[in-house]
Amino acid sequence: MEDLIPVFMKIGLSEQKAKDTAKNKKLAPMLASVIDDASARDAGCEKEVGNLLYHLASTISKDALAHRTFLVNKITKGDLKTNDQVTAGIKFVDDLEAIDEKAFDEATGVGIVVTAEQVDAIVAGFIDDNKDNIVANRYKTLGPSLANVRKLESLRWADGALIKKALDEQYLALLGPRDERDLPQKKKKEPKPKKEAAVKEEETRSVDPTRMFFEGELAKLHKPGGNKQIDPALMEAHLKATGGKVMTRFPPEPNGYLHIGHAKAINVNFGYAKAHDGLCYLRYDDTNPEAEEEKYFTSILDTVRWLGFEPWKITYSSDYFQQLYELALQLIKSGLAYTCQCTGEEIHANRGGDDGGPRIACAHRDRPIEETLLQFDHMKQGRYKEGEVTLRMKMDLESGNPQFWDLIAYRVLYTPHHRTGSDWCIYPTYDYTHCLVDSFENITHSLCTTEFTQSRESYYWLVDALKVYKPVQWEYGRLNVTGTIMSKRKILKMVTSKLVNDWDDPRLYTLVGIRRRGVPPEAINNFVLGLGVTTNKTVINAMRLDAKVREYLDDHAPRLMTILDPVKVVLTNLPDDYVEDITVPNKPRDASMGEHVVPFTKVVYIDRSDFREQDSKDYYRLAPGKSVGLLHVKHPVRCVSIDKDAQGNIIALNCEYENNIEFKKPKTYIHWVADCPARDSPVRFDEVRVYEPLFHHDNPEKVEGGYLKDMNENSLTTIKGAIATVGFYDQVADWVKKTGGKDKESMRWQFVRTGYFCFDWDTEFDLELAKQGKIKEALRRTVINRTVTLKEDAGKSS
Repeated sequence: MEDLIPVFMKIGLSEQKAKDTAKNKKLAPMLASVIDDASARDAGCEKEVGNLLYHLASTISKDALAHRTFLVNKITKGDLKTNDQVTAGIKFVDDLEAIDEKAFDEATGVGIVVTAEQVDAIVAGFIDDNKDNIVANRYKTLGPSLANVRKLESLRWADGALIKKALDEQYLALLGPRDERDLPQKKKKEPKPKKEAAVKEEETRSVDPTRMFFEGELAKLHKPGGNKQIDPALMEAHLKATGGKVMTRFPPEPNGYLHIGHAKAINVNFGYAKAHDGLCYLRYDDTNPEAEEEKYFTSILDTVRWLGFEPWKITYSSDYFQQLYELALQLIKSGLAYTCQCTGEEIHANRGGDDGGPRIACAHRDRPIEETLLQFDHMKQGRYKEGEVTLRMKMDLESGNPQFWDLIAYRVLYTPHHRTGSDWCIYPTYDYTHCLVDSFENITHSLCTTEFTQSRESYYWLVDALKVYKPVQWEYGRLNVTGTIMSKRKILKMVTSKLVNDWDDPRLYTLVGIRRRGVPPEAINNFVLGLGVTTNKTVINAMRLDAKVREYLDDHAPRLMTILDPVKVVLTNLPDDYVEDITVPNKPRDASMGEHVVPFTKVVYIDRSDFREQDSKDYYRLAPGKSVGLLHVKHPVRCVSIDKDAQGNIIALNCEYENNIEFKKPKTYIHWVADCPARDSPVRFDEVRVYEPLFHHDNPEKVEGGYLKDMNENSLTTIKGAIATVGFYDQVADWVKKTGGKDKESMRWQFVRTGYFCFDWDTEFDLELAKQGKIKEALRRTVINRTVTLKEDAGKSS
């Protein structure tokens, strides 16, 4: 349908959207017909009108099709000016034989104009009525308030953008800018004065965790009870069972580990239910025993809880195997299913093959019902080999939607199931199971990604064919991140080829991998919520996730002076037994995070990167004859000579502690660690693992030779001999006290001037000793992962 692309562009669609629409075998002909109704194929129309025509074409119901021309005329005449009005118009004409235009105009707000001044006044009244709650709960109420204001009859036909603008402005006037009180999932701290700049920075970081569920397309989703049923009695029974609550589900297949894209699905399904005071299931879609393992079930639940969500119920598709089987019998008896003995190749060829040729019904499509029932029973009894016979749904081979080409409902598999053992040797497919289990569980909103858009029509067909409750399926754009591979098959290839260590390798974007790398769950949730929910397919730069990780860790991670590549510094003018206690804050300018004491002695270590033998004007760190500050130490130090070994390698820097001359503030300060065995300093790490991107390019699958050719050979550097100050012990002790030491990766730091780091799972310690505060004795092996770098400051070359 490429000839439609210029037609679609004439009504204001972008070239890319026009191309995507032309590929949609269901939407493209509908939009073309709507454009013809509007006489806009050649002349085109204004973009605003085109958007309304597109909305009509993409949302019109089957029952409203008879009145499509009427609706198009109301749009082109200017009576219907918004998507909401078009939606109301579709709903009004549903099932009507004749239209009372006066009643239609009243129902769709034709002629009603709500000015910006009126919107401001109505919003002001709402805020005044709810002022106590808004003042008490601040910006946490903004999302629900937006939803409630939009429900006001006086604003039903107002411009949504005006409503949102008025509400935002009046919240700001009442409450002032967002501050730490508005941050989600943040522990309360002692109130302290904040500089204006700090408040402004904090404001940019706050995320209202519910707001996205009351904006955009999500705000337009139906209320429980608003989804039309083939029999009104089905809705009555549904509402009786649910009490009118929103019901959602997160339905992963337990055949692999979840990845970053699943974090969005988890947030959307659990978050939408929570925002509407509803309930969300965790449902394992366990209909393929060949690929399912217990470790995946355990990991999925652990990951959901790690992200901060608790399922209302944990269920399995296998819970419903008997019900699904009985409905398959009903489908057969209704003449809507048949047993098929075609091979996979034959089914593909009958559906048009690789060339998209004509579709042909298979030889078994008109098999008598009794014969189909007998063969299906023989399938259940195990009389057929795998792949010899399937049960297919008798749908519509002439449909332009491939999801209507007689999908398979059941197949024979002899692999024992992890829950039902060998009770069954026939298993339902996703296409058959998913919608029916949604129905059994009274799901109100079946939220899924856009690759299932074509499945919506077959989803509705099956539940209506079986006369069971019909949920609503709604699709949103999946989350893709640059520089990643999400395919389970391709990750497995990297694992089995030893190119990565396992599914939890911190370089992967599996959720277990990025968890092990030290990425906090709050940062992932904030990342997802910040993106919002749309139907667009988008690829998000991985740096945006890194930014959210830094934001969270900047607020929550204690600071620790750590040296990855130490070089000795001897302060020649200090006595050998010199020891000075230095108090170091765990976070500068935040007393609530505490402090620790470190020794300062004659011998300290600095990072090798903080010294140069050749000085330059734009270099401010240590060099021969040059002074530099040591963080938290009163006086600078100046390099006077260098000791080298026979190969010319630097083994020590001889410096003077400038405590006997007039203080002059140095241009920069560097971090350091004291050599003080009597105080257990330095702390020595067994390993520090520094991770870089696993692939060189944003889209490794597009690289010539494939993704395996794009792998970064330097994506992991293992450092031995790194050291830290004794503040490490205090910080680990505090972490054990707060968390019980359960999740090792949750011990996170900012290594000063270096990056953000955490314990790796390979760290070994005796938890009982650690709980007694004996951290040094408890640690058997210390392995550290770099989570993310510090923000780069392009303005400094030093």
